[in-house]
Amino acid sequence: MERWSIYIAKEYLKFSSAHFLIFPDGSKERLHGHNYQVTCEIDGRLSEHGLVIDFKMVKPIIRALCDDLDEHWLIPGEHPELRYRHRDDGHTEVTYRNCHYLAPTEEVIVLPINNTSAENFAAWLGRNLLGRLRERFGALSVCALRVTVSETAGQQGVYTYRD
Repeated sequence: MERWSIYIAKEYLKFSSAHFLIFPDGSKERLHGHNYQVTCEIDGRLSEHGLVIDFKMVKPIIRALCDDLDEHWLIPGEHPELRYRHRDDGHTEVTYRNCHYLAPTEEVIVLPINNTSAENFAAWLGRNLLGRLRERFGALSVCALRVTVSETAGQQGVYTYRD
């Protein structure tokens, strides 16, 4: 079986965000940040023009997703113990066990994930990328999609979708 794909690993496909990871034993990291790097591989059928999809059509979509997350504090909205509340004064309260935080709401993004791991960031980016590709290029046949999010060199979370 033959297979075709494009692979995108551009320096500018990145986002800087704050987070803290919550561990299985209930302990957590201190609030800190990373300069996350994103790569993407898209498998698909080769068109009559010899393309899976044009690189220059995909890169702006990935860049926009990264820009959405850039310079924000990312909160796991589906964690069973973490609580957040957007206040009327333009601030968001975040509580995890005995730790309480307050930040400007415009600087906080609550993601539909259960923890702020590189794996979950890769899944959020991958699912949103797939949705935007289908919305923009309905006829595009994506057989597989692989998104990686590196929080530091040699350490990355990976999301893979297969049709």
